[in-house]
Amino acid sequence: MRSGLWRVEISVGADHDRRLPFYLELRDLDSGVEPDRLSEISAVVHNPPETIVVPVATRAGDSVVLRFPHYDSSLTLTVDDGGRVAGTFKKRRGAELWQELPVTATRVESGRLPTTEDISSFAPYLGSWEVDFASDDEIAIAVFREDDGRPWATIMTTTGDYRYLSAELGDGVVKLSCFDGAHLFLFRSSIDEYGGMIGDFWSGDNWHESYTAMRSDRSAMPDAFALTRWEESAQLSELIFPDLEGTPRALDDPLFQGEARILHVFGSWCPNCHDAAEYLTELEAKYGSRGLSIVGLAFELTGDFDRDAEQVRHYLTRHGSNYPVLIAGLADKDEATKSFPALDRVRSYPTTIFMSKSGQVRAVHTGFSGPATGAKHIELRERFEEIIEGLLESD
Repeated sequence: MRSGLWRVEISVGADHDRRLPFYLELRDLDSGVEPDRLSEISAVVHNPPETIVVPVATRAGDSVVLRFPHYDSSLTLTVDDGGRVAGTFKKRRGAELWQELPVTATRVESGRLPTTEDISSFAPYLGSWEVDFASDDEIAIAVFREDDGRPWATIMTTTGDYRYLSAELGDGVVKLSCFDGAHLFLFRSSIDEYGGMIGDFWSGDNWHESYTAMRSDRSAMPDAFALTRWEESAQLSELIFPDLEGTPRALDDPLFQGEARILHVFGSWCPNCHDAAEYLTELEAKYGSRGLSIVGLAFELTGDFDRDAEQVRHYLTRHGSNYPVLIAGLADKDEATKSFPALDRVRSYPTTIFMSKSGQVRAVHTGFSGPATGAKHIELRERFEEIIEGLLESD
C-alpha cells in the first residue's frame, strides 16, 4: 500500500451486502523497509466531521494493521497479486466471540476528502426529524446538518446518541455512516411522496431494522434525570467490587470519599462512554482540588477479570483519566442490574450518579449526550456542573 487517502468500505449486515464507507489517511508508508520487517506508521480515520487518530498502526510487507486497543479491535488491509486492497475488520464481542467482516479499500488519487458540490440535494433532509425505529417504542430525534459543504447528522435517543454520522448523497438516497474503530452504523434514508422519511439501519454483522421519520421542530427528549431510580435501601458498604489490581473495595471505602461524589456506570466498549470519559476527565481536573471524587463502575464483555481490567486500563489511558475504577460485572443489562442492585435497573451505558459527601444520592442521569448533539451537550455540561457545585457547597 501507499501513503495517502484511501476510501475504505466495511461490509455489514447478516449477508455482508451493505458497505459502510469511511476515509483512511496513511502516512510514512513510502519509506524503504525490508519486506518482512514490522514498522510503525501513522494513520487517521476521517469520518467527517470527526477525525480519529489510530492508536497503533504498523506495516509488514504488503499489509497494514490498524489497532484500537481501547476497543479490542483491529483492521488489516493487504495488497493482493492483482493490486487490489482488501482485508478484515475484527472486534471482540465476548470471551470467545469475535466479529469479523470483510473490508476493501481504494486510493483517493486527489488526496482530498470529497465535498458535496450540489448541497441543494441535501436540503430536503436538513433540520430535525422524529424517528420511529421498528424495534423501539421510544421516539428518537435525528438532526441533519451541513458544515462547509460536508453534510452530516446525529441521532439522539433516550439512552444516548449515535455520535457523528457522515453523510453521502446519491440517487435520491442519503447514506449515514460511522466507524470509530469499533462501532459500525449504517443508515440509508430517502424521502417518500408524502414528505416523510423511510429507511433501514444496519449495525455490525447481525442487526438490521427499518425506520420511518417525520419532520419535526421537536428537540426535547425525555428527562434523562427521571428515567432511572436509586434504591434507597442500597448500602454502599454492601456494594463490593474488585479494583483493577483485584482488591475488593466497598463503595464506602475511605479511598472514594469526597466533598461531592460521582459513581459512573460504563463499559469500555461503549461509544457514548468514551465521550463521557473525556468530560469526566475535565470535571476531575476542574473540581478535584475542591473535593470531587469520581469512581467508575465498569461492566465489561468477557467476565475474564484480567482481560477486562486490561481493557479498562486502555480506556483510562486513552482519555487521560486518573479516577479509580472497579470491575462491576458483565455488560448484559440484566446481569448488570443483578450485580448493581442500587439502581432499579441499569438501562443505559453510561449512567451517572451524583452523591453528597454523606452518601445521599441527589441525581441519577441515564445516558450521555455527546459533542455531536451540539446544544444538548452544552445543556448536559451545564446541568452536571450545577449539580456538582451544589454538592460542594452543601453538607
